[in-house]
Amino acid sequence: MSDYSKIEEKMKKTVESLETTYSEIRAGRANPAILNKVKIDYYGVPTPISQVAGISVPEARLIVIQPWDASVLKEIEKAILTSDIGINPNNDGKVIRLSFPELNEERRKEIVKDVKKYAEESKVAIRNARRDGIDEYKAMQKDNAISEDELRDAEADIQKLTDKYVAEIDKIAADKEKEVMSV
Repeated sequence: MSDYSKIEEKMKKTVESLETTYSEIRAGRANPAILNKVKIDYYGVPTPISQVAGISVPEARLIVIQPWDASVLKEIEKAILTSDIGINPNNDGKVIRLSFPELNEERRKEIVKDVKKYAEESKVAIRNARRDGIDEYKAMQKDNAISEDELRDAEADIQKLTDKYVAEIDKIAADKEKEVMSV
């Protein structure tokens, strides 16, 4: 088997990207990962909330954000309000609480649609990596760097990698769907 590390690396990155996207999907239970993209203006520098406050999940549907410097409380509240996470922060002067509402059936189905859409986009990226890899080997064969048999073997090996990563995406998507529907 030849060296397909570049192709496999692209496929691995696609799967990791999907997992990151899924970790930020609100499934009705509190998950601090939804705050990953929320940044505050901390002395003129865009800073993730996790670097200026302690984030805890004391209950299944509650995130508590306790800033180490009380002066950033209003900034954190403002950043959450202007973000797209869709939860209103509750500021008591010391901590900010984010309460996650119970998901209704309609909202769950919308989230599952998103989960499927992201999975399909990831599969397309995997297939693109396969196509690029096979094109590379076809060019090598055209330049007589490899034989037709080696090209056929490379195509088969790259297809095996593709099948492996598509199956991994299907499993990750199925797990996320189950999580969303069972919360």
